[in-house]
Amino acid sequence: MFTPADVSELLARLGTIGKTKINKVYDPACGSGSLLLKVEKVLGKDNIERGFYGQEIDLTTYNLCRINMFLHNIEFDKFSIVREDTLLSPRHWDDQPFELIVSNPPFSVPWEGDKNPLLINDPRFSPAGVLAPASKGDMAFIMHSLSWLASNGAAAIVCFPGIMYRGRAEQKIRKYLVDNNFVDAIIQLPSNLFLNVTISVDIMLLKKNKTDNAVLFVDASKEFVKVTKNNRLSDDNIRRIVSAVAERKDEQHFARLVPNDEVGSKQNNYNLSVSTYVEQEDTREKIDIVKLNAEIAEIVAREQKLREEIDKIVAEISNE
Repeated sequence: MFTPADVSELLARLGTIGKTKINKVYDPACGSGSLLLKVEKVLGKDNIERGFYGQEIDLTTYNLCRINMFLHNIEFDKFSIVREDTLLSPRHWDDQPFELIVSNPPFSVPWEGDKNPLLINDPRFSPAGVLAPASKGDMAFIMHSLSWLASNGAAAIVCFPGIMYRGRAEQKIRKYLVDNNFVDAIIQLPSNLFLNVTISVDIMLLKKNKTDNAVLFVDASKEFVKVTKNNRLSDDNIRRIVSAVAERKDEQHFARLVPNDEVGSKQNNYNLSVSTYVEQEDTREKIDIVKLNAEIAEIVAREQKLREEIDKIVAEISNE
């Protein structure tokens, strides 16, 4: 699924909060390379000291990514784009960890997962003690990215909303992420941002060097401008979201900093859906009950007066 330029910029800015330079940037499902190149635009090529890394399974988009690197004047020795299945055959073992990871992996892509018990020995997946289900590889990309993330780094990943609340293996992986304080923020994006995808998707921001034991939940579902049939993030929308993540403060109907203990409570059971923690604004018209009752009383009085006048007319007619 192609990542729109506005979403790419949001990911790049979320992953580089407080930074003006990084050592390396990596995308485990890099497609045509748009996310990597957006980081280059945000930070500047010279501020990415050791280059751009990506892996892509599709031959056409792999070739396109390499071409795009050259077209954007990224020297050959400053990037490493490889073609292979990231989950089963990762090719950058010797290059990790990465200070910045940005990614929009395919939603609910099938993989070997729990059908291949040998994968639980993979150091990327073993810490959670469970594999992502074979029918849905979303959490496998999350675990892969976390494993290859530097201790001072950040990973900003677009996620299908189902992984935030589904049970069984995915719930156990969420438990691992929260209990070990890796989840920095969950941002709910507006619907209809992606071509042919009408649902609202999320961004998961992962860090290994957090200074608090909490998750920031941001409801950015109303942060958009309408452009033809699709929604878009304006510069102001992006600034507001990034500012909220940087400040990590509660803002009514928009952001809430939730302690990990509350996320893992019996009531929430490691649910990471933004709607669980950020109260929706009630946009219904407010009714003044006192005023309404007065208006009803006035209507009743007028109706009574009208009935009396009708009865009077009827009586006069009857007496003629």
